Amino acid sequence: MTLSQLFQEISKNHWPVTLFFLLLPIVTWVIGLVSIGSKNVKFWSYVYAVLVYAICIPGVFAVTLNIYLFLFERQSIWQANIILQFLPVISMILSLILIKSKIPFSLIPGFGKISGFLTLITALIGVMWFIDRIRLVALTYVPFSVILVGFIGTLLAIRFAWSKLF
Repeated sequence: MTLSQLFQEISKNHWPVTLFFLLLPIVTWVIGLVSIGSKNVKFWSYVYAVLVYAICIPGVFAVTLNIYLFLFERQSIWQANIILQFLPVISMILSLILIKSKIPFSLIPGFGKISGFLTLITALIGVMWFIDRIRLVALTYVPFSVILVGFIGTLLAIRFAWSKLF
């Protein structure tokens, strides 16, 4: 089964996926209400970690897929699947905002791994897009050390921007 076939099957019966992405922010909000006044921060940090992974894995995949489809495949925004391409991103952002209002991300186990993974994906897509857009001849005039410094600078800039975002 290809990714396209999977998307077609999900599009035929989109309610389970839609409910999943609509319920995650609601569950996050309810857990935030239940956890008010609790002294057991470690327990709630693990509960929030499960929520973060449940929403960030499909959300990051949707962001990556959108970037790929719009930059490399040149898919029109009018052809985008709202449930599979936009709803996971909106649900992820909303859930992360709700979680951030209740507990710092530094207390959530493994959250730094997700942001590092997102940084790596973003940098790799940026480099792939850069290579896709320029002629190979242009690379011969630029020393490899300059390209390496640019890549590392891009990684650091994305990492800094991500830490300031949340």
